[in-house]
Amino acid sequence: MSFDLVLFGGTGDLAWRKLMPALFQAFRHGTLPEGGRIIGVGRDDLSADQYRALIRSRFDQVDLDKRPSMEEFTRFAALLDFVRMDLSQTADYARLAQTLNQRQTDTVVMYVATAPSLFTTVCEQLAAAGLNTAKTRVVLEKPLGHDLASNRAINDTVRRVFGEKQVFRIDHYLGKPAVQNLFALRFGNALFEPLWRREHIANIQITIAEELGVEKRGAFYETTGALRDMVQNHALQLLCAIGMEPPINSHADAIRDEKLKVLRSLKPWTAETLSQDVIRGQYAAGNMAGNAVAAYRDELGVNPASHTETFVALRTEISNWRWAGVPFYIRTGKRLAGRDARIVVNFRPTPHAIFNSQLGMANRLVINLQPKDGLELHLLAQGQDNRRNASTLAPVQLDLDFDKRFGSGRVGAYERLLLDVIDGRLNLFVRSDEQEEAWRWVEPILNYWKNDSQGPRPYAAGTWGPSASSAMIARDGFCWAEES
Repeated sequence: MSFDLVLFGGTGDLAWRKLMPALFQAFRHGTLPEGGRIIGVGRDDLSADQYRALIRSRFDQVDLDKRPSMEEFTRFAALLDFVRMDLSQTADYARLAQTLNQRQTDTVVMYVATAPSLFTTVCEQLAAAGLNTAKTRVVLEKPLGHDLASNRAINDTVRRVFGEKQVFRIDHYLGKPAVQNLFALRFGNALFEPLWRREHIANIQITIAEELGVEKRGAFYETTGALRDMVQNHALQLLCAIGMEPPINSHADAIRDEKLKVLRSLKPWTAETLSQDVIRGQYAAGNMAGNAVAAYRDELGVNPASHTETFVALRTEISNWRWAGVPFYIRTGKRLAGRDARIVVNFRPTPHAIFNSQLGMANRLVINLQPKDGLELHLLAQGQDNRRNASTLAPVQLDLDFDKRFGSGRVGAYERLLLDVIDGRLNLFVRSDEQEEAWRWVEPILNYWKNDSQGPRPYAAGTWGPSASSAMIARDGFCWAEES
């Protein structure tokens, strides 16, 4: 299948850190369809050869195991081309059309890796140049807007130009092998399904923790914050995967219909729950791996009096028959104690205790997403107390490491998603009504914060966030997994 992949923002950070390495890995693995061409688009005055040299220089900065040899890159570079464009100029889109018309491909992918403010401009200009044909697919990076109104405005414009099945709203978390295993765990096995409900589950915790600060993206983060950057998309998508009903089949709309039901079932916010069940924080100076690190307000591009949150913890519920009364806790932040993305399913204790055990939430399923990928099943087993010559219960842990089981050469998130776009598979992409429903649920939090003079709670870098996060979950009689 022949294709042209046009990468708007072809000289940008995302292109060289994620997209080009992912395309190269697909090329190296032999999964990138033959007859392809990758066209970088940018404002730089570069020839095709200069663009190839730029990409090569950036590849030299990636991990050694992903770095191409000169022979490999030479073969990959033959796919690369470059078109200089000012995205506001109609004439430049006509020049792009000429480049694309040099050959007739089966598929044209327009990957818009630009600021969201340019999404509508690019889509409208593509239509004006006649580049929105039936064989065209458009990929939109997050964040898609900064609130519900801006998200709707972008989606309305895109819908006037492209059909819904031509639009691929990307959330790279859905492409992670660990998230694919989450769907396989739930819908490929009958083992947990009878227990996957309120009668047997006490609470579910979703954590996406980062050790890094905002690095050189302070100016971007000032207009985004952790709620928009992580909760509205990644965390809610994980919540949907955990909470959704089994779809009738594996088709894209069947899966996305069930995710939409979860989002529509999230308990509405009230003034009381907004004040008690949503915690925002901002990292102060601290210590990471023995090194002193600066506070968020001292980062480059950050307002010294900033109220932007770098941490969010919240409590919510899914109001339906399966989950009524089960609290779901979401937590994400920067400069936390570890890089760790996981989902913890805490099962209820036995209804009648016949053993003398005070081990709390002993039955637990941990779904590890990063840095390792796998499952941990925590159980109680009978041990021996030699001091009393008596049997006692002791916690045991069963580990399934997917990286060891399936090898380290598994397909990365962006590689998987880019191949899906080329093949036209929508399963791992977000539909517009899903996205709007997520914004609708998040927006009351944003509005509440606008009128909250207190601002985010400070927490020392290298910790697990403000103490109010632990206090929030403790009100229900629970604690975060690392505190148990």
